[in-house]
Amino acid sequence: MKIYKLIIVLGFTSSILSAQNLKKTDQQTLTWIRYYNIFPLTEKWALHSEFDNRSFVNPIHQNLFVIRLQGRYRATKTIDLGGGFAYFNVNTQDPIADPDFSIPEYRTQQDITFINDIAKITFHNRFQLEERFMQKATRTELLNDFSFAFRFRYRLQSTFDLWKKEKQSLKGTISDEILLNYGKDNKRNTFDQNRLYAALRYHINSNIGLELGYLKSFQRRASGVDFYDRDIIRFTFYHKIDRF
Repeated sequence: MKIYKLIIVLGFTSSILSAQNLKKTDQQTLTWIRYYNIFPLTEKWALHSEFDNRSFVNPIHQNLFVIRLQGRYRATKTIDLGGGFAYFNVNTQDPIADPDFSIPEYRTQQDITFINDIAKITFHNRFQLEERFMQKATRTELLNDFSFAFRFRYRLQSTFDLWKKEKQSLKGTISDEILLNYGKDNKRNTFDQNRLYAALRYHINSNIGLELGYLKSFQRRASGVDFYDRDIIRFTFYHKIDRF
């Protein structure tokens, strides 16, 4: 666990040091509303899909929309593997701006997650790699060109039962994630962002769960000196299709 603690400390340290030299920080409030589906194929294989709509609160304006599909394989009790594709339709990062076009981004992703139970708390250590293809644009139009970057993500998440009765339960989740960019177009923002998250999830039954959480995102912009400081309320509807 020492290496995981070190990664988290480095993440927070990077955020603090970067904040000392920033020129501009835009504070924003958003809502993320997501539908997450789990479709088991076998006892070890499953398809996970999600639809995520993200909007600014003040003023109310579309931020982006996400469609993600991934295959997951439970290799062992403690190791989970995944790979998939995501499409992002980015309308704007500034709620005041209202461009006449949206910027598409295409991602492939791969991850390995280590799962451990310690003192009735389940810990997930996820290491994820993304390949990002982002269409370039001016302030007025899309360009017929794409930029490419790798992004590495590490997330430490803990989940625990607060209340449980038969198939119903109330779970708590706390996580921290650091995201790092790598690519010729991302030399000024190698540190991408840090996400701190806390949530409650109520399972109506084993197939349906409702989660409400708060996410604090501190993100470096492409300029390398400006930042987004975001307060995010996230609602997720979890739906598992029971086939076994």
